[in-house]
Amino acid sequence: MKVQNITDINKFFQVVDACKGKVELVTGEGDRLNLKSKLSQYVSMANIFSNGDIPELEVIAYEKEDIDKLVHFMMEG
Repeated sequence: MKVQNITDINKFFQVVDACKGKVELVTGEGDRLNLKSKLSQYVSMANIFSNGDIPELEVIAYEKEDIDKLVHFMMEG
């Protein structure tokens, strides 16, 4: 799924941390980074978030309830 216009990165990671299954970020090169890993969160977001907001990310969640949480975050913020 595409996640767009993330302005509160801390809230985004709170939602990711609350997910029960694996949540991955797909890089521009097609690599998949485990967003449940704090190290991956810091490394991947340091480059993407450097200008203050994230226009679009491709995120993969494998559990339906996790997908629902991410969709709710995108709609409600």
